[in-house]
Amino acid sequence: MSLETELKELIISCLDLEDISVADIDSDEALFGEGLGLDSIDALELGLAISKKYQVKIDADNEETRTHFASVTNLIRFIENNR
Repeated sequence: MSLETELKELIISCLDLEDISVADIDSDEALFGEGLGLDSIDALELGLAISKKYQVKIDADNEETRTHFASVTNLIRFIENNR
């Protein structure tokens, strides 16, 4: 399974997005606001799940973190660069 698919499945299961499938998530679409519509609570839950699953350190106070969480594509890049 690709990291992209794995990450989309993690987003769906971690956030209980029952009506959304992996195919529904565009890797370049925004995860927050206009795109998938996630909020700050979702960001915390997703951040914990990602750091636990991929053993990456996510600094909530770092300005770059917002950029990493902008899309699935950005998250893939972040995980690959920090594993």
